[in-house]
Amino acid sequence: MSRSRFAAFFTSLSFFVIVALVAGVAAGAAAQNAHAPWLTAALGALEGLGQVWLNALRMTVMPLVFSLLVTGIVSIADAAATGRIAARSLVVFGLMLVAATVYAILAGLGLLTLWPIDPEAGRAMLAGIPSDAAAAVGRAAQTNALDAFLSSLAPSNVIKAAADDGVLAVVVFAVAFGFAATRIRADLRRPLAGFFEAVAETMVVIVHWVLLAAPFGVFALALGVGLRAGLGVAGTLAHYVAILCLSQIGLILLIYVAVTLWGRISLARFARAAAPAQVVAVSTQSSLASLPVMIERARDWLGVPQASAGLVLPLAVAVFRITSPVANLGVCLYVAQLNGIELGLGALVAGGLTAIAVSIASVGLPGQVSFFAAIGPICLAMGLPIGVLPILLAVEVVPDIFRTVGNVTADLAATRIVAGEDAAPEADVAS
Repeated sequence: MSRSRFAAFFTSLSFFVIVALVAGVAAGAAAQNAHAPWLTAALGALEGLGQVWLNALRMTVMPLVFSLLVTGIVSIADAAATGRIAARSLVVFGLMLVAATVYAILAGLGLLTLWPIDPEAGRAMLAGIPSDAAAAVGRAAQTNALDAFLSSLAPSNVIKAAADDGVLAVVVFAVAFGFAATRIRADLRRPLAGFFEAVAETMVVIVHWVLLAAPFGVFALALGVGLRAGLGVAGTLAHYVAILCLSQIGLILLIYVAVTLWGRISLARFARAAAPAQVVAVSTQSSLASLPVMIERARDWLGVPQASAGLVLPLAVAVFRITSPVANLGVCLYVAQLNGIELGLGALVAGGLTAIAVSIASVGLPGQVSFFAAIGPICLAMGLPIGVLPILLAVEVVPDIFRTVGNVTADLAATRIVAGEDAAPEADVAS
């Protein structure tokens, strides 16, 4: 990380949220050890402010996801209509996204089986979180029933479904609405897409306003964690970060395998081609900032024609985030085990479908905004409580690095795969 980026981090919202988390847990733990009932009662009253802050974030989820899905589908349909390469790119993106979602569920469940959350530490951490766990267990039980899951795909009243946190029903309706919008006349479609784009931008502004208070909200929530779990919560958070990073490292390794098999290029050459773009991704945590390097490496090292690289890579940055379902489902599976909720097939399918949808909807959103806009709907679709998400957001900095590296690696791999026969054979690519 450059000196300027290093300095910028210490003035960023992410840094202040981490400080708030540490300070809140430490203050709560100190009050716990002080055995002062009046102090515990005062800090307990402050916890309620954390719930107010969380509810302010939660109220934006439904309109934001619906609007982003509609505009995302319209833009993808427009891109597919621009030519053969764009259409082929979207097919490759879609197949890789579905494969990543299946991997996310298997890897998340596998890692948490091999290395589960310490039950006592998990219970202590949740004791300080405002929880709707009881309601979540009921929703999860309904989601697990296959017939209930199927009926939730087409509710008789989508407004009521949204009010009842029926995220999957809202997602299905938004997808249908978006595709239907692509079939109407262009003079009608443009203002409709513009309206929903404006709604999405308005919701993002509201979320930004709420996130300005994130240090205070996280501090208030962390107080409760510190009061009941003490400093032992650090171990659970470290375990969470490790699980998320391991799942994304596994995805990156699979991307190398995929490009070797379907991109007709050696592992060593692809690794050398991707390395500079990955370095930029680590230092900036931005796929967009890595785009110039990706185009240069795709042309000079992967043998992709300039015209193809110039079309596929910007399109990938705009609509393709392969790490989104892996990281987001990883968070949700962690929340499930943390709350002791057993997820059935229906809940996993609901989570997977929602994860694919919101990976498209949340593209281009800032990190903190996309964390809630993406993970909140998936948790609700799977019947999971979301009260712990602000605490997990505070340690998202490290997993977010692996998100960006994975996305950049997948963008380059997809570009080589899309190029197909148009790509130069490896022997003809200059070193």
